[in-house]
Amino acid sequence: MNGHNVDIDWEAARGANLQNWDDRVPLHEAAYGLDAFDDPNHLSDVVSDDLPVLDRFVRGGSLSGLEVCHLQCHIGTDTISLARAGARVTGVDFSEPALRAAAALAERTGVAATWVRTDVLEAGSTVPGDFDVVYTSIGTICWLQDLDRWAAQIVALLRPGGTFFIRDGHPALLALDEDAPELTTRYPYFGDGRAQQWDDESTYAGDGTVAHPRTYEWPHPLSEVLGALLRAGLRLLHFDEGRTLPWRFSPRMVEVPRGYAWPEAERDLIPCTFTVVARKD
Repeated sequence: MNGHNVDIDWEAARGANLQNWDDRVPLHEAAYGLDAFDDPNHLSDVVSDDLPVLDRFVRGGSLSGLEVCHLQCHIGTDTISLARAGARVTGVDFSEPALRAAAALAERTGVAATWVRTDVLEAGSTVPGDFDVVYTSIGTICWLQDLDRWAAQIVALLRPGGTFFIRDGHPALLALDEDAPELTTRYPYFGDGRAQQWDDESTYAGDGTVAHPRTYEWPHPLSEVLGALLRAGLRLLHFDEGRTLPWRFSPRMVEVPRGYAWPEAERDLIPCTFTVVARKD
């Protein structure tokens, strides 16, 4: 059964997830519409949505000239978009094939970027330099077991006065049964330290299949996310919840501009994303 809780150590779960994400790279290169980046003004939908919020909380009101570290950058479409918004970018990911694809896209489109292969939970000691902004967005922290360790990396990467930004799938959404005919809770909202085991040959983009379908995720309630950031010493600046997603969580979701949402009659019943902006004093 998909989504059942299992006891598995972090390294074994991370290894399975890495194999799966390596497999996703060619599928996502085909599905992400990379040719659109040949237009030097093109930004990913994710960054297009995030920038108006992020710009409100960074020095000078824009990313222009700022050092930005993008955690869990995958094949770099959002990283390149941040660079096109004026940032000097460093993309961080644990997948070597993903970073090769990111570097190839950056070279093809003439975007300057630095790429670092490391685990996000070790980024504070393995990514050189310090940053004005640490950015992560959409589909990230469910892959991490220990959010206190994650928050510690963010603090280590930020220079004093630096800004952290995250937008991700809302944990209330992720507790729903994606295949049910109505909004029905199926999975735990609160975690107990165990991983959720999934077996799925498909990915959230494209029609291809992966050779390593087993993955492991961890549920993190909002209290855990915010608590980890606050315990690490960050100061909360902004919190928001959204009604749309950049991917189709459920077959019942309908396409809307730049993403997907529940049918209109249900749209106010459940949040789809949350956004947090915090600062290192």
